Amino acid sequence: MRTSYYHLPHFAGVDSLRLDERDLRAPGPREVLVRMRAWSLNYRDLMIAEDVYGRTLKPGVVPLSDGAGEVVETGAEATRWRPGDRVVSVFMPGWLSGPPTAEKTSGALGATTDGVLSQYVVFDQDAIVAAPSHLDFAEAATLPCAAVTAWHAVAVRGRSAPGQTVLTMGSGGVSLFALRFAALAGARVIATSSSDAKLERLRQLGAADGVNYSRTPQWGAVVNELTGGGVDHVVEVGGAGTLPQSITAVRTGGRISLIGVLAEGSGIDPAPVLRKGLTLQGMFVGSREMFEQMNRAIEQHRLRPVIDSAFPFSDTLAAYRHFQRRGHFGKVVITDE
Repeated sequence: MRTSYYHLPHFAGVDSLRLDERDLRAPGPREVLVRMRAWSLNYRDLMIAEDVYGRTLKPGVVPLSDGAGEVVETGAEATRWRPGDRVVSVFMPGWLSGPPTAEKTSGALGATTDGVLSQYVVFDQDAIVAAPSHLDFAEAATLPCAAVTAWHAVAVRGRSAPGQTVLTMGSGGVSLFALRFAALAGARVIATSSSDAKLERLRQLGAADGVNYSRTPQWGAVVNELTGGGVDHVVEVGGAGTLPQSITAVRTGGRISLIGVLAEGSGIDPAPVLRKGLTLQGMFVGSREMFEQMNRAIEQHRLRPVIDSAFPFSDTLAAYRHFQRRGHFGKVVITDE
């Protein structure tokens, strides 16, 4: 049996992506074979294709960490799954539970280890989770990276609850999941965007207030004033370019979850961090245990991910190019047609 798959023979941008075909190996004793039905893109996937991820990459790597499908075959000792089960990939197959370690986080899919952008993928039985029952494959495929990262930041570390205020940035995957998780927990969410139309959509998803950062470059001060002293928690996806404003926006003793590197900027002055007694927490997705906890909440609240657009597997390059333009609202997905 053979399978079609994409790989990156070199890292010179999205045009390096190649579609190929190879023999499909049978699952080992503790492995399962999954027929992939949908995939989703993350900013990390662009960084890998453009060789700006900052890590040693596997030559010829199969990209993408996020995918969903159905089990078609199981190994003799694989007891967690049966053929027909709907499953989703785990971003870091070695991080099952507990705090992160270098060993647990070393095998993130799609960079140093082959990812899931293939019609069929063999997984260790522990490296997948059950898809929420009410989601289709495309919706389930949006969860492994962006949703788990947001859950880790908002629910696990931030412990969002009624009475708290949370600031989210823009309308990418992590930010939309963070907005919705925080709102579900009863927190007041303030969202930023460069578009008034997008701000209105963010309000429809649960944001109580919105700030247009294109019109208001010093948006940190505006957020601080809106909240009477700053938000409890900033879900920071911009990086160096937005962190100074986030520090202004957060209250004394507050938390900033550092997730993305979307906005360029220079060095950060640590003095305001010290004066405010802030907690800056780096977020690198999360464990399988967090993923399963999040899925229970998603099922309970019947939450459905926001999908911007879908592209067929045969036109994966178009999906990458659409994502690269950064005009999307929600997740960009690929389907098996």
